[in-house]
Amino acid sequence: MATKIRLQRFGKKGKPFFHVVVADSRSPRDGKFIERLGSYNPNTNPATIEINFEKALDWVNKGAEPTDTCRAILSYKGVLYKKHLEGGVKKGALTEEQAATKFAEWLSSKGEKIEGKKDNLVKSKDEAKQIALAAESKKNADRAAALAIKNAPVAEEVVEEEAVEEAPEAETTAAVEETPADEASAEEKA
Repeated sequence: MATKIRLQRFGKKGKPFFHVVVADSRSPRDGKFIERLGSYNPNTNPATIEINFEKALDWVNKGAEPTDTCRAILSYKGVLYKKHLEGGVKKGALTEEQAATKFAEWLSSKGEKIEGKKDNLVKSKDEAKQIALAAESKKNADRAAALAIKNAPVAEEVVEEEAVEEAPEAETTAAVEETPADEASAEEKA
């Protein structure tokens, strides 16, 4: 029986959630499985991966073939690296202690990378909030200034509007008076 380590889909449309399972390669995607190894939630940032490390390593050593996505997940969690180091120990290239120290170093560096990514995400989210807050306060200040201009000098605006209304009437009268004179001068020239 050929076994595969693959994902079994759960969750609603647009919000997938997966179980990492060991199943017969002939069974359907969401059908019968042999053993559940963990879960994978791609909806969070960074993705949440929970794997039973020992069970996954045991199945990989037994010959279960992971799918491409499960291979990436197992590699991310260090299962495949641990298998690689165990292969080196069996061949005599490494000792158990050297393999254990290499794996511990890898785990600590991986943990630092993940924490760094989480910190960067939190920092960028805080910066986005600060930018949005500054833009909102500027917009509120502009609104307040416009409202103050609109409401404060109400009496002065009325006086200015009356003066502006009288001035165009005077200009129109002057323009009307000039027009007949221009016509008379044009007739004299002709």
